[in-house]
Amino acid sequence: MKRISLAGLIIAASFVLISCQAGNAQDTKKYLSPGMVTLVDLGADKCIPCKMMKPILEALKVQYQGKAAVVFIDVWENQAAAKDFGVRVIPTQIFFDAAGQEVHRHEGFLDKKSIEDQLAKMGVKAR
Repeated sequence: MKRISLAGLIIAASFVLISCQAGNAQDTKKYLSPGMVTLVDLGADKCIPCKMMKPILEALKVQYQGKAAVVFIDVWENQAAAKDFGVRVIPTQIFFDAAGQEVHRHEGFLDKKSIEDQLAKMGVKAR
């Protein structure tokens, strides 16, 4: 019987994790606003932390209108999007720069100030 080294097992697991997180970049682009920083929040209408984030996201849409896009995707309704974005838990927030490159990812509830801080780091100021 062949023995698998711990290092080999860790490397194999890393490749699996990376491939799960990578998703399908082409399919994710359809949710982004071209030439604009985009926050994509992946959650579900019936998830408690996701419900807590809903008013925050609505306020941010108004606050950053014309400066950054705020997109919500219900992954229970759109399971393909969860796979494309490599979502492991909900809610997950992914910040994309104006060129469509992922800059930051957070899993779990994220408060308004933390989102504003991340947008500021990306050079986006509220209206």
